[in-house]
Amino acid sequence: MTIDQQTAPSRPGARLVPPVPVPPERELSTLRFVATMRTNGIGCWPASAYELPLRRRRLFGKVRLTVSDPEAVRRVLVENAGNYARTALSIRMLRPMLGDGLLISEGAAWRHQRRALSPAFTPRAVETLVPHILSATDEAVAALEGPAAQGPVDLFGALQHLALEIAGRTMFSVGMARHGARLRGYLAAYSERLGRPHLTDALVPLRFATPLDRARDRFRRDWVAFLDTVIADRAAERDGRPRDLLDHLRAARDPETGRSFTTEELRDQVATMILAGHETTALTLLWACTLLALDADAQERVAAEADLPEKPFTRAVIDETLRLYPPAYVIARVALGPDVLAGQPVARGDSVTISPWLLHRHRRLWRDPDAFDPTRFLPGAAPVPRFAYMPFGAGPRICIGAAFALTEATLALSRLVGHFRLARADDRPVLPAAVVTTQPDHAPAFRLTRR
Repeated sequence: MTIDQQTAPSRPGARLVPPVPVPPERELSTLRFVATMRTNGIGCWPASAYELPLRRRRLFGKVRLTVSDPEAVRRVLVENAGNYARTALSIRMLRPMLGDGLLISEGAAWRHQRRALSPAFTPRAVETLVPHILSATDEAVAALEGPAAQGPVDLFGALQHLALEIAGRTMFSVGMARHGARLRGYLAAYSERLGRPHLTDALVPLRFATPLDRARDRFRRDWVAFLDTVIADRAAERDGRPRDLLDHLRAARDPETGRSFTTEELRDQVATMILAGHETTALTLLWACTLLALDADAQERVAAEADLPEKPFTRAVIDETLRLYPPAYVIARVALGPDVLAGQPVARGDSVTISPWLLHRHRRLWRDPDAFDPTRFLPGAAPVPRFAYMPFGAGPRICIGAAFALTEATLALSRLVGHFRLARADDRPVLPAAVVTTQPDHAPAFRLTRR
């Protein structure tokens, strides 16, 4: 793939166009498609995918539909959601880490979990977690003072540490000094090998275990034991006050049945909240800092809001960052029965893919889709096309922690930019490389100057 070079604003009003891999002109062959999925999934779509409402191709004898029509997206995720189930590949990739938590569960189990968890993510509940976010961010900013004075900084590493620290404090009321290194080790070990899709993950039915499945099972046994230790340590320190998400989860009851979470269910919810939350935050902050380092005007507008109670432009930067770099770049489903999407027939067994990456950059849905323009999301701007913007999914399975994630990212970015002026330490383009999430292709070096 070739690269679109980044275009920094050269005059007032000019918009930044960050670099992206140039999509292939034609459909990839089957072998190239599979190889590309393992290294950078956004390179699988040809240029036409950014203009068409629906694309159809056959892969390994099965029809694969890529849906970019907002009404068809609504059909799959809302109106006829029961007809579209998770794929074997996505279950294989996620279950070893998340078990049968909210992200994976289906049917009655999912409805029970969703009902029980909802009170923990109301605006009032999120507000009680803000002190944890601010304290962790302030400590991270202070820790960057030394490296910033010495030269280039690995900001991505610092942001990953910050996101994990926030996850630990909001979940357990304590930092991750004791367990953080092991947790990061588990995350790295899984993502480097077991978390990358393999051909057998898509082709072999779930009822048959592949060699990778057996390796994932071994990983899960160690991972579960680790989580049980962390939860037990926190439980021993409880003093009866609702201080964090773990307290909310322990107190959670299904309002229809009165049932609480079992020990296994509680563990899977903890894994889901920590992993999904920390990964999303670290990536969003990294991409936002990368964009602001190239757009001085936008960066100064964020800095000007640092001491204000309301931060509309900072929040707009986060929203626009999530548009350009949605952490979950693809949603995959399999049709359980026939349907019609965008005027095209869908048969039982067809694979249906909805990509926030494609939707957010679609030529027919957005003005200047590749440009960084936070004003799209400011109060009073034209409404964002419904079901064309979905960084947290859509419909009944929309991410339950979306409000918390947005609050966390907005506050952390405000604190960071309010304290440091951000600049890139080199001119190497930072490209998105999507496998499970939309990662940078390398950890860019930054220069941080205290304001």
